[in-house]
Amino acid sequence: MTTDKALSEKSVDDDTVDNFNTPEDKRLVRKIDFRLIPILTFLYLLSFLDRTNIGNAKIIGLTTDLHVSSAEYNTALALYFVAYVTFEVPANIVLKRFDPQKWLPTLTLVWGIVSICQGLVTNKAGLFGIRILLGATEAGLFPGVIYVFSVYYRRHERSWRVAIFFGGAALAGAFGGILAFAIGKMDGIGGRRGWEWIFILEGILTVVVSLLAYFVVPTWSHQAKFLTEPEKKRLLARLDADSDAAVIERFEWYYVKQALTDHLVWAYAFLFHGFAFVLYSFSLFLPTIIAGLGFQSWEAQLMTVPPNILASLSIWSTVWLSSRYDRRAPFIIGAALVAILGYIIVLSTKTAGAQYVGVHFAAAGIYTGNALLLSWPGENVSAQTKRAVAVAMQITIGDIGAIAGVLIYRPNISANHFRTPHIIAIGYLLFSILVAAYLSIWMSRENRRRDRMLSEGRDDHVHVPQSAEEKQRLGDGDLHYRYVI
Repeated sequence: MTTDKALSEKSVDDDTVDNFNTPEDKRLVRKIDFRLIPILTFLYLLSFLDRTNIGNAKIIGLTTDLHVSSAEYNTALALYFVAYVTFEVPANIVLKRFDPQKWLPTLTLVWGIVSICQGLVTNKAGLFGIRILLGATEAGLFPGVIYVFSVYYRRHERSWRVAIFFGGAALAGAFGGILAFAIGKMDGIGGRRGWEWIFILEGILTVVVSLLAYFVVPTWSHQAKFLTEPEKKRLLARLDADSDAAVIERFEWYYVKQALTDHLVWAYAFLFHGFAFVLYSFSLFLPTIIAGLGFQSWEAQLMTVPPNILASLSIWSTVWLSSRYDRRAPFIIGAALVAILGYIIVLSTKTAGAQYVGVHFAAAGIYTGNALLLSWPGENVSAQTKRAVAVAMQITIGDIGAIAGVLIYRPNISANHFRTPHIIAIGYLLFSILVAAYLSIWMSRENRRRDRMLSEGRDDHVHVPQSAEEKQRLGDGDLHYRYVI
């Protein structure tokens, strides 16, 4: 029996359709995986590479050639995130009203061109301006992809996919070190410095991939051309039984207001705020931190690879466990504790070898915690527009933490191998632990309260929707909705 025939024989209204976990369903999910995961992960790898390769460029002459002081370099990093947080929510609203098949590749094409231009700047004013443009053009990719995942996958299926996707960030750090080492040897070719070639060649790669992406990135699930009609019908049935993803929801400002007034949405945002501080301060300054341990610049480029490889492995293994046990908060808190251990090792040891071990612990904890928390609102927030805004808010408010991170790792408080900034990073991780604990405790209590009310047959405190439209407007406030803890 073919997949199409098997799927066509499964009626949405058939009582035998239970957990949507048949062999045909698994083949359908694999087909979606093969279409979405490789291209979207590669786009994010390029995005993270193009925003963080400035760290590799710095240690081979960027700041010297452009006459940029250490404080001005930090300002250039911060300006990227100022633009990034400004354009994230608008970008996701645009995505909701248009088509990801055109929107996401167009963003990639534009930021690829901007990235090339980073290699053409001749002074610090140009550097400041181009970093603002890069932040504005990259802003829509991550929240956009998270939202696209939410209209193709059931809630419990999303975290693993987001983890693979976010693993592109860690792989970008690994490949970035290798590429920077190799491209840096082009110093003098065409009259250009090695750091200029890093931006130009990696930007050209992004442009080429963006053109291919127009033919590969999918549109909305109900219009997906790579699925047959029976497959689309089955997909929408799976989504409808699990969440709101199968609904063709019209944009309404009502849902935007829902997101802005939900304390859980703000908590997800503050959780990422704490982790974003360490994510970007670590990834942007890792080559400088390693060089500060006494290694040459070319050694530092290559020594950024092992921590990032470890981070990728940690992401995929931990998120697999998290998905298996259907728990998020304990693993996020555990990842934060691992990162704190890494910072403590870096701060308390005296030898370069021991401190380098600490860098590995920090990398594993930082990237793993981020991979877990970034999928959380996508699993727990409903309806669609509310979720799109919630994801964008999480990234926006989170990346304000990134701004703080790149400004705190500034020269006047970076003595003794960034001792004071590392201590502040530990404080941000402790803050994230508290927020994760708050989310876990509140949602656990709310799930129990809803279970109790249903078992007692009570609906006096939580309104039970009488229609599909009413259920959609209630979203995650529906009495039957359960949070992933």
